[in-house]
Amino acid sequence: MSNEYEITIKQQKGRIDKVLAEIIPDKTRSAIQLWIKDGYVLVNDEAVKTNYKVQEGDEIKITEPELQELDVVAENIPLEIVYQDSDVVVINKPQGMVVHPSAGHPNGTLVNALLYHIHDLSGINGKIRPGIVHRIDKDTSGLLMVAKNDLAHEKLAAQLKDKTSIREYVALVHGVIPHEKGTIDAPLGRSKLDRKKQDIVDGGRDAVTHFRVLERFKDFTLVSLTLETGRTHQIRVHMKYIGYPVAGDPVYGPRKTLPGNGQFLHAKKLGFKHPKNNEMMVFEKEIPEIFEETLNKLRNISE
Repeated sequence: MSNEYEITIKQQKGRIDKVLAEIIPDKTRSAIQLWIKDGYVLVNDEAVKTNYKVQEGDEIKITEPELQELDVVAENIPLEIVYQDSDVVVINKPQGMVVHPSAGHPNGTLVNALLYHIHDLSGINGKIRPGIVHRIDKDTSGLLMVAKNDLAHEKLAAQLKDKTSIREYVALVHGVIPHEKGTIDAPLGRSKLDRKKQDIVDGGRDAVTHFRVLERFKDFTLVSLTLETGRTHQIRVHMKYIGYPVAGDPVYGPRKTLPGNGQFLHAKKLGFKHPKNNEMMVFEKEIPEIFEETLNKLRNISE
């Protein structure tokens, strides 16, 4: 059954979404904004916009939409859970696993696995779906966070937006980078030549990547990368842009590359403040075995 609320405005002031989030503390402001946009919130029996300023005496009626099950099958797929509590889960995603189901990947995804292993996940916009706060590409391995309730989801997402979370990657790239570190500040947007790709475009969304050289080989460089922003394919496009594409990248890299299961890109370090107690939490996961084996082969060649 859906919940219904009837609220009379007395001394509260400000935007309706902010006021309602304060009155109903177990609901996030973003969820309330969606209710307002979808017509589940009426003020004096009329629909309003999210920027409506409440007035004394306003009668607000809310009909919370019922949660609907996703048409996604829970699958008993092995999943490495690095950390879990009542608010957040940290997953070490294997290379080759798609995060969200799609027409081309209806099953075998991280979402399918999450639905099997974890049963209390955030519900957003009236639908039960795993609260994956950020994504990593299919052929990228490593750490990502999952929210187990809407309040946690909103707070974790806010840290990404405010650039207070920690996201460090390790990548093996083509070419030998001569300098020790650098920053790539180039806006990203959808490619005008191929709509499936991202590219550096005028007027695109701000994108900033910091890199630091870890090790050099004969024709490759191992780098550590820190994200300020989290745009789609950001590291892969940025490294190609400066002339050092990620090894094994099937989309942005050269065809002649190192054998493997995809790009040599790993989300090694993830840090964030816990959404409930505000304690800083940092997790690290070493590169996959095939990545390490490839590095050892390159070291032998370079000697």
